[in-house]
Amino acid sequence: MAIKRTISGMVGAGSLAHNRRDFIAENVAQDRVSLNICYCDENIKAIYSQLFDEAVERYNIGKRKDRKITNYYEKIRQGKQEKLFHEVIFQIGNCEDMAVGTPEGNLAVKVLDQYMQDFQRRNPNLRVFSCYLHQDEATPHLHIDFVPYVTGWKGKGMDTRVSLKQALKSQGFQGGTKHATELNQWINHEKEVLAEMAKQHGIEWEQKGTTEEHLDVYNFKKKERKKEVQELEQEKEYLTAEKEGLTLQIADARADIKNLRADKEEAKQEKEMAEKCAEEAEKELENLAKQRAQLQPIIDKVSRELKECRKIVLELPEAGTLERASTYRDKKIAPLFNQMKGIIAGLAAQIQELNTEIEKWKEKYKREKQICEAVKKDLSKALQRNQYLQEEKEDLLNISERYSRVVRVLGNNTVKEAIQKDIQREMEIEENRRKEQSSGKSILELLKQEKRKSMMENQYQRPGKKKYRGMEI
Repeated sequence: MAIKRTISGMVGAGSLAHNRRDFIAENVAQDRVSLNICYCDENIKAIYSQLFDEAVERYNIGKRKDRKITNYYEKIRQGKQEKLFHEVIFQIGNCEDMAVGTPEGNLAVKVLDQYMQDFQRRNPNLRVFSCYLHQDEATPHLHIDFVPYVTGWKGKGMDTRVSLKQALKSQGFQGGTKHATELNQWINHEKEVLAEMAKQHGIEWEQKGTTEEHLDVYNFKKKERKKEVQELEQEKEYLTAEKEGLTLQIADARADIKNLRADKEEAKQEKEMAEKCAEEAEKELENLAKQRAQLQPIIDKVSRELKECRKIVLELPEAGTLERASTYRDKKIAPLFNQMKGIIAGLAAQIQELNTEIEKWKEKYKREKQICEAVKKDLSKALQRNQYLQEEKEDLLNISERYSRVVRVLGNNTVKEAIQKDIQREMEIEENRRKEQSSGKSILELLKQEKRKSMMENQYQRPGKKKYRGMEI
């Protein structure tokens, strides 16, 4: 005999850290985390590169530099028209009739697993990059995170782009009224697909509200309010989970910001030192150039004397008609030969001296050039490090903005209370650890531990006041 169960599909909060259990919320049974099923967990930036890089290249052809798209992921993240990704959650029954660990709950897991196996084929324009089936909460349910995109777009912008509306239209969901949007039509269709699979396992879809046409106004409004309360409680559950995760991340972020400030200051000093070394290297190169200019007159003198030597050879006197060879040798050749010998000896000495100076200059220039290249490399590394620190700072500011959103949704008092509880829990853990290890520690180590404890309390008691835009993924 078939059993009747509700089938729910809703838009999720999109907390990837919560889905993959980077932190454990209060409603999660830690001993059942290992039962969760991960279908995929890919880097969303890599997915954007895979889907849109070629379209970005086509779009940028012929565009002015200020109108080109350099990073499509950042363009969507910072824009207001589209979200980076969307999340939907599907569930069969509730904690009362399909609880985790019961035969009915195991049946729900089987149906949801079968449903997910064919999800991507049914929805080619919804690129799934993260999907988890959770069994560590009250009722088994699916978290499906995807990037909606459309290809062959003829309108303004890239021919392949992010668009939930157009992606669903490409799959046949045209929308219509305010309540029958493309998204609502698609979710209802997926619920029907899930219901058909559940029917194969003996589960009939119980569509509450379809057989209660004759409820009086009071009971109808009461039923609707109950439904709204359930939806709000579900939303609160996800926000609470996200808040707890952000609390832990902010604690780490504040410590990272402190370290980044120190790293940034160190990088700044390294950059200044590298610039100073570069200036000194340039000055040394200028000095070498001046020394080369000083050597130039010597080079010119040698050149002139070599020319004179050639001239002497050309002006060798001719022998007379009746002049004897010995007389010609002794009176004309010998004096000229001695004169040339002296000039050549002087030139050879000058050339040797000049070669020595040139070799010294070349060696010194080579050393200074190597030093200059090393300084340039250090300066480049310092600039890269500074860029890295700037990117890290932006990520941390995004986390702070997420924290501010949680404060706006849950209220400052609720968030402060949660943080104080977390601080108290860490202090108790630290206190127990200290007591266990105090017997083997020196007085100096105990004083250092107390100092760290005091710094932790001061750090968590000073909430940030600035707000930033951004979204952590």
